[in-house]
Amino acid sequence: MTIFEALRISHDIQRELAQKLIATQGDSAERHALFSQLKQELAVHSVAEERHFYIPLIQQDAGVDLSRHAIAEHHQMDEMVEGLEETDPSSPSWLAQAKALAEKVEHHLKEEEHTFFQMAGKLLRDKEKQQLAGDYLNAYDEMKQAS
Repeated sequence: MTIFEALRISHDIQRELAQKLIATQGDSAERHALFSQLKQELAVHSVAEERHFYIPLIQQDAGVDLSRHAIAEHHQMDEMVEGLEETDPSSPSWLAQAKALAEKVEHHLKEEEHTFFQMAGKLLRDKEKQQLAGDYLNAYDEMKQAS
């Protein structure tokens, strides 16, 4: 498995959770559970991805701008999650913010898969792609179990 395949596993989970979340209504147990799951998935994925995908890329001149952009988007999503945590889940504002987060997640994932992965594919050697996948999955699993 390559780093790209490993990252897509979490990307698919994020897409599914985000879509389910914006389909919820009111201050329901389902909304709370899905938000908690999405929040955890975004947090665990972003830390593992930054350590085992973006840090190796940022060490190469051609990977600096893309890596910085992606890390900045992770920070934006973190702030959006914090905004949702501070908003009453039964308010219309909560759903509007959740939809904005879902759109940001989708934008970020598409950009990674259609732009960043192609750039990284040129910068990383085949052996690195496989090694990074193992490192990413190990970190992801450890953090997922700890949270």
